[in-house]
Formats: sequence, C-alpha cells, structure tokens
Amino acid sequence: MPSPSSAHWLSLVGSVWLQSINGPNADFPVYSSQLKEVKGISQVRLNFLAFASDAGKLFGWLAGVAALHLPLWVVALTGAAFGLVGYGVQFLFLERPGLAYWHLFLLTSLAGNGICWINTVCYLLCINNFPSDSRVAVSLATSYLGLSAKLYTTVAETLPRAARARYSTTKVYLLLNAVVPMVVTLVAAPSLRVIDLKDRKRTEAPFLAMFVITLATGACAIVGSVGAKSIGLSTREHIVSFFVLLALPLLIPVVLRVRESMAKIRETKWENRIHDHDSDGPETAVSVSVVEIEVEDKQEEEQGQEPEQQRGSQEEVGGLRLLRKLDFWLYFFSYMFSGTLGLVFLNNLGQIAESRGLADASTLVSLSSSFGFFGRLLPAFLDYYTAK
Repeated sequence: MPSPSSAHWLSLVGSVWLQSINGPNADFPVYSSQLKEVKGISQVRLNFLAFASDAGKLFGWLAGVAALHLPLWVVALTGAAFGLVGYGVQFLFLERPGLAYWHLFLLTSLAGNGICWINTVCYLLCINNFPSDSRVAVSLATSYLGLSAKLYTTVAETLPRAARARYSTTKVYLLLNAVVPMVVTLVAAPSLRVIDLKDRKRTEAPFLAMFVITLATGACAIVGSVGAKSIGLSTREHIVSFFVLLALPLLIPVVLRVRESMAKIRETKWENRIHDHDSDGPETAVSVSVVEIEVEDKQEEEQGQEPEQQRGSQEEVGGLRLLRKLDFWLYFFSYMFSGTLGLVFLNNLGQIAESRGLADASTLVSLSSSFGFFGRLLPAFLDYYTAK
C-alpha cells in the first residue's frame, strides 16, 4: 500500500488522466458536418445539438451531492457510464430512422452531465489531497482538459485503417467518446481517493517536475498539430511520444515511493543501532529517544496549528448564500460573456473549416486544442509563484 506522500501524487496523476479525456464534446466539430448530413438537420438544430452537452451540465450539482455519500471512484465511474450510454447509443443507432433528433439531444445532454461527475472527482482530489497547493493542483489538472480534442484526434489516427474504412468519421468519434473515458476511469479508479496527510509542507521538486512534463506535453501537441512531417517527425513517432508524455507524470509518485522506502530502511537501521548500543550506554539511548520524542511533538503541534489556520481562513458558503455573493455573479457573467464566445467558435469550427475549403477539420480542432491547453496552463504558473 503506497504511503501518503506518494499516494496523493498518484491521485493527481489520476486526475490529470481523467481531465485529458473528459472533453469528449470538444471533438464535435470534427464530425458535425457529417452528422448534419446523416440526420438531415439544419444548421440551427446542429447548434442546439452542440449546446446539448452544456445543457446537461445544468444538473452537474447532482455529482456534488453524490460525492458526499459515495466513494469518489464510484462517482467517476458513474460519469463515465453516462458518457458510455450517451455516445454509445448514438454510435449503435445513428443511421437508423428511429433515432430522432430529440433522442440525440437527450443522449448528448446525458453525456455532458457525465463530464460534471468526473470534474467533481478531480476537483475534490486536488483540493483535499493538496490543501496547501490546491489552486496549483486544480490548475494543473484542468489544463489537461484543453488537450481532450487533441487526444481524441490522435487516438482516431492510431485506429487501424480497416476500422476507419468500416465506420464513418462520425461513428468513429462517437465510439471513442463512449469507450475511452470508461477505459481510462477504470485504470485510474484505484488512485481516486482522499488521503489524510500529516506533512502539509509544499513539495517544490515534484511540482517543478510536473510543470516540465506539462510544458513538454503541450509542445509535443502543438508540433503534431502544426505538422510533424514538416520537421522530419513521422506520424507514428509523434503519436508514441505524445502518449509517452501523458504517461510520464506517473514517474513522480514512483520516485517518491522509492524515496519513502529508502527512508524507512534507514530509519529501521538507526533504531537497530540504538537498540544494539542500549546495553552499553542506556543513558545515551534514553536521551536520544527523549530528544526525538520532543522533536516529533513539536512538529505535530506545528502541523496541527497549520490546518486550523487554513480552516479558519476558509469560508463555507451554502447555495442560497452563494447567490448573494458579488464574486459569484462576477464569475457567472464573465464566464457567460467570455467563455461562451470560445464555445461558439469551437462548436462551429467544422463549418468554418468547410467554408474555407478544408475537407478535414481535425487539424484545426487539434491545433486549437493544443493552444487552449497552454491558455489553461498559464493560471497554474501564476498560482504557483503567487502562493510562494
């Protein structure tokens, strides 16, 4: 069983992986034009279908209620199951006339609600397992959400040609949107738990390593989006390097686990050495033990005071009180009038590419996803250095 310091970093790695696949709606522009033709719907109805995923998030509060009573891995699997049903049913019955437009809207809304369940798990893990660096951990994890579209387009490129020839582009992405979140959630499920920490001091080295890996991942995504072949990198090499960089954060908890094991071995040797000299110098052994006990008590008092100060500086705000807060409405309107513009652009990126004569919108979607990743990563740097 991993010790706390390695286990809570493992939970961050799990959150990063979940966030990287938790934007299945981001690849909608790749197949939206084809979906429009298959179902014979207008541009206006297509826009409403793009909105359906966000409509499902209106019930995202259900995930918060569930997280109060269920283990976090169950909450994450529930969100992945919603996506599996929402996109999986569309994949199975897309070309059948029985699947009406309102069916598509409800299924897409269900999948969009599943995104909230996985987001809730990631936020709770980052906040509770990193009480001193919760803003940095949340910013790091959510930055990988910007890579979702890039990841899905990359996975689509790795599929065998026979599979891509058998299914249309729409069905390929619907299948990926249904299966990939469930597979990754099952893999990450053992790490999705809140761990009580005794040492709440900031760990500089792991965060710096995480920033380096994150920057390298973003650079690799941009290179592959702009054109790997233009710089002499084959498509297969780019895909392999991209997935290796996504798996690389796992080295951080592994290294920490090794260091913890070595520290326990040294501690055991030190105790045995004191025990061996106990018969020769009992007074010395007793004095050493007294000093160690005093140091440990002092550290526990300092660590006990720190969480109390942190709890004292935080304020729990209920739902009704939240509506009376100015900060809430500032965030609400800023997100509605700024973030919504980005969503409108991204949801219609397929039609924009088609109007410019591009047969495949995946390159544009991948490029916008890669640069969006760096836009999300910037607050993580600001939070890290301002918190110091």
